[in-house]
Amino acid sequence: MTNLEILYEDNHIIVVVKKPNILSQADNTHDIDMLTLIKSYLKEKYQKPGNVYLGLVHRLDRPVGGVMVFAKTSKAASRLSDQIREGKMHKSYYAVVKGYLNEKQGTFKDKLEKCENKKVLLNTPNGKDAVLNYKVIEEKDNLSLMDIDLITGRFHQIRVQFSSRNHPLYGDQLYGDQDKKQIALFAYKLSFLHPTTKEQLTFERKPDGEIWQKFTQR
Repeated sequence: MTNLEILYEDNHIIVVVKKPNILSQADNTHDIDMLTLIKSYLKEKYQKPGNVYLGLVHRLDRPVGGVMVFAKTSKAASRLSDQIREGKMHKSYYAVVKGYLNEKQGTFKDKLEKCENKKVLLNTPNGKDAVLNYKVIEEKDNLSLMDIDLITGRFHQIRVQFSSRNHPLYGDQLYGDQDKKQIALFAYKLSFLHPTTKEQLTFERKPDGEIWQKFTQR
């Protein structure tokens, strides 16, 4: 079993760090996924017979690592899902993109549409609003380290919005170069209201790996 990095746990939620290349939930590849890992951990820790309830309220793409929250009760899952719908759960990402941006901070607004081939098209008639705020933290070797505040959580949103502006993410083999590198995208901060106490919670974790070590400011 992959060792879980747990940032917080109580009777209602568990906050963990998803390592890159682990699925958020099982798919037809049958590769290891976070739901299965955490359920196994809970079953073992609390010696629970039968199935363990665990609610998946948000996802990270398989190659992307970062902070995730899972619900340990259906009530917590419902309340966290409501927060996502109402824009009360906030996610911040670090990304490394190709090139240097002319505007060192700003907002991207587009309409994105997910297609059957799991790629995303930009500014189509049926597209849904996609908004993010970004800030350049550091520039080095024709790469830019970005701090991204995700306003809407569309599928592949960060990857598509930067790629469409000729700044694809480092290692993005779908929307960027076929360079066979690990994608440089990491959900480093997650903020939300506790589903029962309503306390504002914020969890942070810096990314690991060679590409991130290029930069001193993260």
